[in-house]
Amino acid sequence: MGLRKKKHPKSMGGQRRILITAYDPKSPVSEQYRTIRTNIQYASVDREIKVILVTSAGPGEGKSTTAANLAVAFAQAGNKVLMVDGDLRKPTAHFTFNVPNTFGLTSVLTKQTTLDDAYRKTDVQNLFILSSGPIPPNPSEVLGSESMDALLEEAKSMFDIIIFDTPPVLVVADPQILANKADGSILVTSSGKTDIEGAKKAKEILANAKAKLLGAVLNNKSIKSTDYYYYYNNK
Repeated sequence: MGLRKKKHPKSMGGQRRILITAYDPKSPVSEQYRTIRTNIQYASVDREIKVILVTSAGPGEGKSTTAANLAVAFAQAGNKVLMVDGDLRKPTAHFTFNVPNTFGLTSVLTKQTTLDDAYRKTDVQNLFILSSGPIPPNPSEVLGSESMDALLEEAKSMFDIIIFDTPPVLVVADPQILANKADGSILVTSSGKTDIEGAKKAKEILANAKAKLLGAVLNNKSIKSTDYYYYYNNK
């Protein structure tokens, strides 16, 4: 289950995302993920936030990388975290954490296995992963099922934080279905790629789905200071 550094080696037809919070926790980008974690914790002062949905307006904006690194950041703070790959169309979490995907979320939702048997340990202490499992022909119906409600209740009794990586909100309806089941949602955008109208439309769709929007994350932004010039490219 090794986490990969620096390069993006291809495996099983996809790319492993870089988990910068795991291999370079002192970097400026890792600090930004901790800042996001802290902001979420402040948001939970008046209401409990255990289930967090991460989505983006369109594809390739870094939502899967954001979800994975945020999960690591919460785990590093001592929380027992479950990272769930809710992207049942183009799942990537099993690449990120280098685990098999023979069973996972869909296996639990279709009652082929139990949650307790489906999630796996990762190399990060306190962090566990529930991969997507086999891709179903009807992702939206599966995610909106009563089985999903039951899974969430069970997961909340077992974990401190549950983070869902979901498809882009402008592409499919899946994030809308999960949004009102989550305690909060994060919209990931990409500097130079996400247009303003797309971001506004994504926010509007989430609002119509009664999502509790916690905020937005801006990826691929150049950072300059007197000490360094750092660019982190989320792909």
